[in-house]
Amino acid sequence: MASYAAINSVPSEHGGDSRPASTSSQSRRRHTKQTGPAGNASWASSVINLVNTIVGAGVLAMPHAMSNMGITLGVIVILWAGLTSGFGLYLQTRCARYLDRGGSSFFALSQITYPNAAVIFDAAITVKCFGVGVSYLIIIGDLMPGVVRGFSSSIDDSGAQYLVDRHFWVTAFMLIVIPLSFLRKLDSLKYTSVVALVSIAYLVVLVVYHFASGDTIPDRGPVHWVKWQGAVATLSSFPVIVFAYTCHQNMFSILNEIKDASPARTTAVVTASIGSAASIYILVAITGYLSFGDKVVGNIVAQYLPSVASTIGRAAIVVLVMFSYPLQVHPCRASLDAVTKWRPATKKNTEFTPAASSRGSPSRNSLLSGGAAAKVPMQRSRPDEMSELRFAILTTLIIILSYIVAMTVSSLDKVLAYVGSTGSTAISFILPGLFYYKISAPDSPHHQRLLKDEDDEDYGGSPDAAEQGGSRVSKQWKSDLLRKLSLAIAIYGFVVMVVCLVTNSVFLASGSH
Repeated sequence: MASYAAINSVPSEHGGDSRPASTSSQSRRRHTKQTGPAGNASWASSVINLVNTIVGAGVLAMPHAMSNMGITLGVIVILWAGLTSGFGLYLQTRCARYLDRGGSSFFALSQITYPNAAVIFDAAITVKCFGVGVSYLIIIGDLMPGVVRGFSSSIDDSGAQYLVDRHFWVTAFMLIVIPLSFLRKLDSLKYTSVVALVSIAYLVVLVVYHFASGDTIPDRGPVHWVKWQGAVATLSSFPVIVFAYTCHQNMFSILNEIKDASPARTTAVVTASIGSAASIYILVAITGYLSFGDKVVGNIVAQYLPSVASTIGRAAIVVLVMFSYPLQVHPCRASLDAVTKWRPATKKNTEFTPAASSRGSPSRNSLLSGGAAAKVPMQRSRPDEMSELRFAILTTLIIILSYIVAMTVSSLDKVLAYVGSTGSTAISFILPGLFYYKISAPDSPHHQRLLKDEDDEDYGGSPDAAEQGGSRVSKQWKSDLLRKLSLAIAIYGFVVMVVCLVTNSVFLASGSH
């Protein structure tokens, strides 16, 4: 109804009946192109949730990563990682145009690009998000005893020994994150994301304050503006920076829930989120490195002298990862649901059937068919919405398993190193690149139909054929360039995966001796 009102309000703004009928029809098509249920999430809440997904406790490792590269190279790598990660997010926004409004997902894209590989993609996302979620619980269990001791130094001599037991704190914080994990919409987590961002802000202020006060100068090592510590040390820090931007598992949920899903608006979400994260990373990396020089450790907060401020900083980390846990459960649940529903593509389930929508509104299927009488593959780009029972079962399963692993395992560093190298790289670079390269192929029926629809919108009612031809050439040139860049980002992802896996293997082998 809102779009209908907007359409009908246009003539009064432009002089009533003075506008050509073809232009009115063109405007109507523009308003009705986005099909499916519109979301309710604002632009601000989308940015907040995405920034919270991006910026985690890994921000505290940025100074150490910069110490291995030097300030100049470190800033360049942080900006490069943000640029490539942002391009992967942008490709996801482009891919979403081929799917029903509100039905975008890695699974949906797999169904119209690589249907038999869909289960592999979603299994990788499931394992990656599950592992990160477990690591958050382990961080809580490791940090909370130190927070308690920071506020009460005599706690070890009292009878409340359970307050310094990691198992107690993992259990206690599970009671907080369980209700948040059962929220269906990612937009419902915007308020907890705000709290998490406040925690990030405190940590940033803490690092900048210690740098400005100069209280770390006596313990500072050498500072290098250009010189690096060598190829091996740099490669060991490269994955830390690259994976610090991983948020692609939640991008489709944000695209599904945002109210205004126009290309300009969704691109602005990506730009604002990546820009904010890059600014935070550079600020913390430079000020933290200048505080301790080459003596900086992996978690810079742990290096500050014991004080109320540093204890609150550790508590802020706990709050940050606590509210980040549900942001990992959300994509983990969706991908696990897709894995359990997946069936191999066969001739029977790809038969051609009429694409007329029974829902009474145009869908991307009808767009691709060119009419109700045309025929398109029966595979749907939008999977059925998860039932309440299935939603509850999968969420409960994820929570219970992550709790058991967090209670029994004290360190997931080695596992997460390999999961991050494969899962994060695939989600950030390989899948967005391959999906867009496949679906935007000139001979792809999906792409041809989308181009025709866009031409109808852009050129319908315009008599200037020469101008239309020039615009089409320009658009085709941009489309070809974007397609080549999508293949390049996928290849880049494979290179990053190999480099990270080799680096992890070398460091684990050297550490075993």
